[in-house]
Amino acid sequence: MASNKALLTASLGHRILQVLKTETKILNQSRLICTCSCLSTKYNATLVRSTPLSLPNIVNNEQSRTFISSVLPKPFTNKKKEYSERRILGYSMQEMYDIVAGVENYHEFVPWCLKSDIIARKAGSMKANLEIGFPPLVEKYTSVVTLVKPHMVKAVCTDGKIFNHLVTIWRFRPGMPGKPNTCTLDFQVSFEFRSVLHSNLSHLFFDEVVKKNVGAFLKRAQSVYGPQKAVNSRPQILQSV
Repeated sequence: MASNKALLTASLGHRILQVLKTETKILNQSRLICTCSCLSTKYNATLVRSTPLSLPNIVNNEQSRTFISSVLPKPFTNKKKEYSERRILGYSMQEMYDIVAGVENYHEFVPWCLKSDIIARKAGSMKANLEIGFPPLVEKYTSVVTLVKPHMVKAVCTDGKIFNHLVTIWRFRPGMPGKPNTCTLDFQVSFEFRSVLHSNLSHLFFDEVVKKNVGAFLKRAQSVYGPQKAVNSRPQILQSV
């Protein structure tokens, strides 16, 4: 388990590093183009005072603006992403609740979790210091966890430096009629990066982390309780934006 976790983290870390390098290169090119554009504008403004405006000049200026607009990064208008799915699982509500509520164990089986320490606990809630990441991108934050045994576990990221918003909700309901060792899982996650540069990594975070989140917890449940009972655990995707 530990070796697989290390391989997954290293692999995703390499992909993130490549994206960061590409985005940094694009930003540097954009700055250069902006600088050249500003200089060109000042130069053209000087010429306009002494040169009659002709149709070819208008066309060239328009083509220049079109080229610059196509190269410069477009404003990021929707950084928030949401995902939800539903599954019928071959574990009881209590069993799955105990796996998800055991935040202190996350670093043992969640591939992207590097640290998970409980710092405060009371009836119905707790606080945990979490560290998630794929070097060179690492985030340390406090998670406020609301517990409704055995029905819900809700975790909200606070004081994050990379995430502006990160909320995860697990809901458990009875599963197949007459089979108490099954449950229905409704999983929801919503996140938003603070910066545009990090937002360009959202597709990686979304595909490699969010969509595989439930699978990591199911593997943990299997290691604790054994294989699932005979149920169809294929996810029903409710939302993916």
